[in-house]
Amino acid sequence: MSKRLDYNQIAPLGAKALGGVYAYVVQSGLPPELVDLVYLRVSQINNCAYCLDMHTRDLMKKGVKVDKIALVQAWAEAGELFSQTERAALAWAESVTRVAETGVPDDAYEAARKVFDEKQLVDLTIAVGLMNAYNRMAISFRNTPQAVFENDRARLR
Repeated sequence: MSKRLDYNQIAPLGAKALGGVYAYVVQSGLPPELVDLVYLRVSQINNCAYCLDMHTRDLMKKGVKVDKIALVQAWAEAGELFSQTERAALAWAESVTRVAETGVPDDAYEAARKVFDEKQLVDLTIAVGLMNAYNRMAISFRNTPQAVFENDRARLR
């Protein structure tokens, strides 16, 4: 699969606007590892290879063990490997990402509110929405994952 177009070059102001939202999330006070776990889970749901590759690498750079990264998709069955805060964030991310199916029900909201204050929950929802937007851009325009480039370079040697 080859890249269809470079949206960063074609619409730099749009890409910059998304970058501004990303910068907001970074400074929001949400733990960076938590945000990356959420980004990874949203990208798993949306099947975005580019973002899966990127956020897996980001988590590994932050020192998250591969065992935990491998179980993000099955976090609910991973016991205490994920903290209460991580489980709440991942559950919220799933419900919000699948909004057309879930409608983000009251019980999902109440569960998230038991762990997050209002600002944290809004910031988390902004992060989820941002990753859904990035996934749609990367999938629609066929961004190539770094792993593919590395594989191609290795084959050429």
